[in-house]
Amino acid sequence: MPEYKRASFSGESVVLENENIKVNVCKRISGYGFAEIYSGEGRLLAVLDHFGEVKLRDQDIPMRLEAEKAEKTDDGYTFNVFSCTPAKRLENTSFAPWIGYPFENPVLHGTVKLKLEEKSLRVETELYSDYNVYAEYLRLLWLYCGEGSYGIAKTDALLPGVDWPVGDEWSSGTDFFKDPWADRRIPHPNKIASPFMAVSHGGDCVSVEYSLDTPVMRWFNYNEYYAQPVFAAPNFIERQNNSLLGIMIPDVKTEDQENKPFAAPFEIHKGQRITFSAQITVGKGTSIDALADFVKRSGMPKPQPVYTPDEALERIATAYNTNLYHDGKGFGYVQGGSVSITRTPPTFLRRFIADNPGTTLSAQLREKIAESDSAAAQSGPKPTKEELCRRGDTIIGWQREDGAFCFDPDGRHYGKDDFVVARSFIDPMAHGGDTALYLNTVPALELIHIYEKTGEKKYFDAACKSLDLFLDAIRPEGGDYWETPLHAPNLLAAGHAANTYYYVYKNHGVERYRERAVHFLRTLLAFTHLRRPKNVPSLYNTKPCLCCSDWYFANWVRDFVQWEVLHCIVHAKSLGIRWEEIDPGLDWLTYVEGVTTATYNWMADHKKNNWRPHNIPSSYPAYERGEFDGCFSDTFNSVTGNTGGMFIHPSTIADCIYYFKDEK
Repeated sequence: MPEYKRASFSGESVVLENENIKVNVCKRISGYGFAEIYSGEGRLLAVLDHFGEVKLRDQDIPMRLEAEKAEKTDDGYTFNVFSCTPAKRLENTSFAPWIGYPFENPVLHGTVKLKLEEKSLRVETELYSDYNVYAEYLRLLWLYCGEGSYGIAKTDALLPGVDWPVGDEWSSGTDFFKDPWADRRIPHPNKIASPFMAVSHGGDCVSVEYSLDTPVMRWFNYNEYYAQPVFAAPNFIERQNNSLLGIMIPDVKTEDQENKPFAAPFEIHKGQRITFSAQITVGKGTSIDALADFVKRSGMPKPQPVYTPDEALERIATAYNTNLYHDGKGFGYVQGGSVSITRTPPTFLRRFIADNPGTTLSAQLREKIAESDSAAAQSGPKPTKEELCRRGDTIIGWQREDGAFCFDPDGRHYGKDDFVVARSFIDPMAHGGDTALYLNTVPALELIHIYEKTGEKKYFDAACKSLDLFLDAIRPEGGDYWETPLHAPNLLAAGHAANTYYYVYKNHGVERYRERAVHFLRTLLAFTHLRRPKNVPSLYNTKPCLCCSDWYFANWVRDFVQWEVLHCIVHAKSLGIRWEEIDPGLDWLTYVEGVTTATYNWMADHKKNNWRPHNIPSSYPAYERGEFDGCFSDTFNSVTGNTGGMFIHPSTIADCIYYFKDEK
C-alpha cells in the first residue's frame, strides 16, 4: 500500500529504483498516477501528486492527466495520458441529471515518460490539445515534499534569488519583508537566479531542476509560455502539511501577474504542442549542497561580456584620467552632497600603467599619481604593539561570554540611521544584543591580524571562540545590517565568512574551518543569477540579500547589487586567497570572470541616458554632463533591466579583472 493517503489506490503500481533512489508509481482508481519518492535508505521524501493537471475557465473541477497503464521501456516507463472528463465520470451517477459540463472528451492527450537516473527521476511530458480552450493553469509538476513523512518541518528550502527560509520560517514570510513584497510564491521569472528549487530535512534533500528559458508552449507567432515555478514551504497555497515545489503555466509576464495560482485565462489551441522536462533529485545535506551539485552537473555558464578585459580596463583608466580626476584634489566624484574624492590613486592604475607603457593615457596617469606617491611617503608610522593590543582589548571587550559579537544599533554599529528610523517608524529590523555571522567574522578577522602582529594568543583564541559559534550555520546573515533585517540571507556575509574561515585555516591550520569556508562560498550561488532571461542581460548579476531595506524602501529580490560580490573578491585577493583554491569542486575562476564582466552592463555612459537617481535627484544634471561616466550604478532592476541609485567607483571592477586575467 502507498503511504500517500490523499489519493485513491487501485492496487496497481510499478517501481523504479537503484541504490540512491526509489520511485513507487501508483495508479488511482481513475488511472495512473502519482509517485512516491524515497531515499536509498527507504525514507519517503516527497510525492509527485499527478502527471499534470489543467483547470479550464469554463469548468470548476480541475482535470488530472491520467493513464490506463504503464508501458515498460529500456530506461523507465511511458504513460499515455488523457485529461480526465468529468462528464464521462459522472455518467450513471446521481449527478448526471443535473450536471452538464461542456467537454465530453479529453481536452489534452500525450505522453509522460519517467526515467530513472543515478539520483534522479526524470519527467518528460509531451501533450497536445484536442480543443480550443481557455485555461487558468496547467500544472506540469506538483511535488509535495514531506508529505506522509516529515510534513512541514525542514532544515531549509531554497528558490535561488528569491527565497531561502530555514527552520520554522515560512517562505513568502514577513520576517524580512512587509507585504506585498513578502509574497513570492509565484515570482516573476526574471527574479529567479537558477532553474532549481529544493527542500531539505534531517540530512536528506529533494530538489527540482528544469528550464526557465526553454519555451513550453507557443502557438503561431503568439506569446511563448515558459515554465513557472511555484514555491511554498510550508504549503500555504493549498494549506497542507507539506512543502510545495511546483511548475505551472502560464508564466508571469509582468509583476502584477505574480502570486496567482489561478491565472487570467490563457488560450490553448487545438493541436497545440506542449513540451516540458524536469528532474527530481534526491541527495544528502542542505539545499545549498543540492544547488552546488546542480551547478557541478550543469557547469558555470560562460560569461557574456560586452567588452574584452583590456577594453574595460582602458575605459576605466580613461575615466580616472578625465571625469574622475579633479586637479589639486584627487580621484573620484561628487554625488549630491556626498564627496567621494581621495588623493590616493586606485591601486589598479599602477598595474595598468606598467602593462601599457608608452601610451599617452599611461603618461598622463603617471603624472597624476606622482603627487600622491610623495604624500604616501609622508604618512604616519605603523601602529605599535601597545596600540595594537589596546585595539585588540577593545574588541574583546565587545564580546559576550560565549564569544559572540552582538548588534549595537545605538553604539558602534550606528552609521546610517536606517535601522533607527525603521524601528521607530515601522518595526525593528534587529534588536540590540542579537548576533549574526557578519557581525562576528569582521571583528574576528581583525583579532587574527592583531595576533599575527603581536604574537598575543588571547586575540587568536577570542577570534576562534567567535567563529566557532557558526560551525553549524546554514545561512549567511548579518551583512548590510545598517539597512536590512539582520537575519536575512546575505551575500556580503557569505563572501566575508568564506574568506575569513579559509584565511584562518590556511594560515593557522584550524582544520574545522575549511568546510565552513567551502560552505559559505557555495552559498554565493543562492544569490547569483546563473542564467540570462531573454529580455534582460542579467547573467551573473547578484542579489545582495533576499529581503528589503527599511521594510518598504528597496526590494532586493527584484533588484541586483554588484558591488558586494566584487568587494568580496577583492577582499579575498587582499588576504592572499583565491576562491578556486578554497573550493576546487566548482569553477570559481569562471564565476569571478562572470560577476566581474556582468558589471560592464552597469557602467555609466551619459550618452545612453539609461540611468536615473533614487534618493539624490539633484545628481541627474551631473550625470548628463558625464561626470559619472565609467562608474557603475548601485542597483539594476531584474524585471525592467534599468539601472539607478548611487554611483560606485569602477576601480573595483578593474581589480577583479586582474584577478581572472592573471589566470587566463
